[in-house]
Amino acid sequence: MRCRAAAAGLAAAALLLAGCGTRLPARDFAAPTVGASAGAGNPASDTGVTSSQLRIGIITSLTSPLGTEVLSGPRYGALAFFQALNAAGGLHGRTVQVFTCDDGGSGIGNQNCAHQLIDQDQVFALTAGSSLDYAGAPYVSGKAVPDVGGQPIGTEYDRYPHLYGIYGSNAPRDGRSVGWDGTLYQSTEVYRFFKQRLNADRAAVVAYNQADSLSYARQVAQGLAAEGYHVLTRTLDLALPAFQDVATALAADHTQVLFDALDTRGNTGLCQALDAAGVHLAAKVTNVQNWVQTVSRDYQSAPGCRSVLWATSASRNYADTSYPAVSAFRAAMHRYYPDREPLLSAWELEGWAAAQWLTDAIASCGAAPTRACAERFMNRPQTYDAHGLLIPTDFTPEPRPSGLTRACLNAARWQDTTPGGGPGTWVTQVPDMDTNCFDVPQLAYQP
Repeated sequence: MRCRAAAAGLAAAALLLAGCGTRLPARDFAAPTVGASAGAGNPASDTGVTSSQLRIGIITSLTSPLGTEVLSGPRYGALAFFQALNAAGGLHGRTVQVFTCDDGGSGIGNQNCAHQLIDQDQVFALTAGSSLDYAGAPYVSGKAVPDVGGQPIGTEYDRYPHLYGIYGSNAPRDGRSVGWDGTLYQSTEVYRFFKQRLNADRAAVVAYNQADSLSYARQVAQGLAAEGYHVLTRTLDLALPAFQDVATALAADHTQVLFDALDTRGNTGLCQALDAAGVHLAAKVTNVQNWVQTVSRDYQSAPGCRSVLWATSASRNYADTSYPAVSAFRAAMHRYYPDREPLLSAWELEGWAAAQWLTDAIASCGAAPTRACAERFMNRPQTYDAHGLLIPTDFTPEPRPSGLTRACLNAARWQDTTPGGGPGTWVTQVPDMDTNCFDVPQLAYQP
């Protein structure tokens, strides 16, 4: 089963929105990726590899204009993974040394990070990238450096070879054009899910008057319309958003489900206006980038809207510790980053999954890993699930999409208190994300 979600859209001063992913049979964290001792059998087999060490790089827009938390999640998840990996014996006895670089959210900064990590730090590969402007992508690809599990904020992971986004891609990725000759495709499983789950047929989409925000909102509206919704669209001024006017319009149109292309500030402002106007939604739907533990704080002035807050993704709920891989993630975060307990996010879990993916690719090479060998693992036809953390995906090029596709998703709803009286958290709303699947159309769009 392949996921055909819309590619991530980004409003420059706003939100990061993500697509879909994948899964194989679940295994425990201590898979065949750890435990072998170093020795004469560990050669210096490629750039960034010695008998005792393997160098990995992570590029993050840590100090971007969006703030230090918006894009930092994957970085922390990956760092926790590698610390746990090293504590378990490393990778074939090699210690993984991680080099991080903050690109500041700028294209020039991103290019500088790519040169720093590749030319000076001599890393073997990159992983868990989350950059506002991945301007260094052509250089990374040109140097044939594997970049595994990055967040597809722009379109680079659907264009360049050697780049492997966290949700997979079946586009040609020939470096010449995005997707299939400049066209990408979204599938409509998210909208189908809410239509069936909530018996909803009236939806609204709210965006900023900013190009990327508007572009993403058009994709959402297109998907909703394809699923038979009546769709109301509204635009907010980025500098002076009139939230109350939008709330009034949603009330008059009897909106049941609300989607948006806004940042946290926009979402909370809109929710406050909805509560003040007495608007009662069946669901306020956000995305994986806003699947965060800070909901209770962020929406403290809008309890009504918070109570109907949903999120969807192609990865596990970080609160579902019944899954061994989620439990391993939570244990490592608690051990290495205890101050981040109230800041946990789905993106941190996906950063962990990205590091797991790269580690499994390297481990497949045995004691003498090479970039080419690791990429053979990434390009294999079998799907991958990061030990049960993702819905199965791959990077096998396929013809231009047409007709229906089988697409799956995970969904969770915020709950202010847990049954035991604990703090609020996200509660999964589907029995299993791998079987919560729909046969849905694939809609073309130009990014």
